[in-house]
Amino acid sequence: MEKVRIDKWLWSVRIYKSRTIASDEIKSGKVRIGAQVAKPSDNLVEGQVVQVKKDGFNLEFLVKKLIDKRVGAPIAAECYENQTPESEMNKYKEWYVGKQGVEVRERGTGRPTKRERREIEGFKGGRFEPEEW
Repeated sequence: MEKVRIDKWLWSVRIYKSRTIASDEIKSGKVRIGAQVAKPSDNLVEGQVVQVKKDGFNLEFLVKKLIDKRVGAPIAAECYENQTPESEMNKYKEWYVGKQGVEVRERGTGRPTKRERREIEGFKGGRFEPEEW
């Protein structure tokens, strides 16, 4: 196997949960091969660097092995080398510091209504969205 589609590879090594999600993220410009914005049909070759913007974090992977079938996490980890800069890795730790554990609702109150959910998200500050590329 000399070449593999980038959407298949990202799904196979478990960077994205489904191939559809991988394709959508690639189409939206959040994945690059080297310095070039990727397309879902672009082929990967061993040794290339893939940059992925996922959940506000800029991740970088070196392709060590090409696979096109989804495999277990230990095997998938052998197929790439994480080259994400230390500053980017620390960004998650800084964001996560001080976060509480699981929230608890009073017994019998049921699920939050749409209005309550919006109030909760407003209070918690929503999702972490750092600067764009």
